[in-house]
Amino acid sequence: MRDINFVNGEYYHIYNRGVDRREVFLDEKDYWKFFDCMRDFNNKTYYEDRLSALGLSKKSVRVLHSDDFKRLGSFLKEQEKVVNNVSYNLIPNHFHFILQQLQDNGISNFMHKLGLSYTGCFNKNNDRSGALFQGTYKAVHIDNERYLLWLIGYVNGNIEIHGLGKASDYPWSSYRAICKELSSLQLSNLSVLSGLDIIKSQFASIEQFEEFVKMVIEDSRKNKEMRKYLLDD
Repeated sequence: MRDINFVNGEYYHIYNRGVDRREVFLDEKDYWKFFDCMRDFNNKTYYEDRLSALGLSKKSVRVLHSDDFKRLGSFLKEQEKVVNNVSYNLIPNHFHFILQQLQDNGISNFMHKLGLSYTGCFNKNNDRSGALFQGTYKAVHIDNERYLLWLIGYVNGNIEIHGLGKASDYPWSSYRAICKELSSLQLSNLSVLSGLDIIKSQFASIEQFEEFVKMVIEDSRKNKEMRKYLLDD
């Protein structure tokens, strides 16, 4: 059992890795599926509700087109979120989120639906069964703003901390979307990010954010205390 009570308005670092340290994202389709789950399950709607918004049902499911995604984005934007996803990073064998709970049981319900749906799809596509992730996801309460900002840098720089690529070039993290937000460009209705005011209040420009992430990357490589978050060690 996880010894933590999620409180509305508070921030949490959520992370987990593949069972037996296996990769949980094998190709681009896996990343997109996980991303879709992050977007679709951050509300109280069900699969049938999303189909209905597109004029579809379980019996009439078809390949979605660009207009469908625009309608879906508008529908989801109208839904009340259960968490704010402030930052994320999807690494081949693990993931990191920074979530702010907005509604009672918001994080628990969001993570349950996300894990269940993605695992089911992954197992079906790869002819396997059983758990995909290593037990229950880990959750750490972020109890002050300084720690929150440091973790924002840590999560967005995670791929570079592991030496697997350059943080600013990695497509499966929130780094680029945050830079877009800091440049005053509007995020898509299909974006999984929300609650970015805490970031915008601390960084006046993309350059400030990039320098901060770079500093956290360098610090993380030296700081033994943070090795518990390096999930491929």
